[in-house]
Amino acid sequence: METVTYTVRKGDTLFGIANFFGTTVDKILGLNNINDPSLIYVGEVITVPVDTEKPTGYIYVTRPGDTLWAIAQRFGTSVEELARKNGMINPDIIYPGTRLYI
Repeated sequence: METVTYTVRKGDTLFGIANFFGTTVDKILGLNNINDPSLIYVGEVITVPVDTEKPTGYIYVTRPGDTLWAIAQRFGTSVEELARKNGMINPDIIYPGTRLYI
């Protein structure tokens, strides 16, 4: 099983994180010593199992703190591939709210 680390952001829930990464709350709980799934904290770093077989055609909306490298890791692709699919001239610069085709 492949995993990534994820830093909890304001407004996150374990359900939302699990949904985003294509996993379950139970799997996240099993990888982290979290006793109460309703208690996660901003800035907390958790381990999340990822499905590297994400369907193509997915659209991801960037959030503050995102990097193209981290997004590529989440979706099992490369920075170069994301930049190509999205017509990016400078993949080092992304802005919150940008819609990326995965």
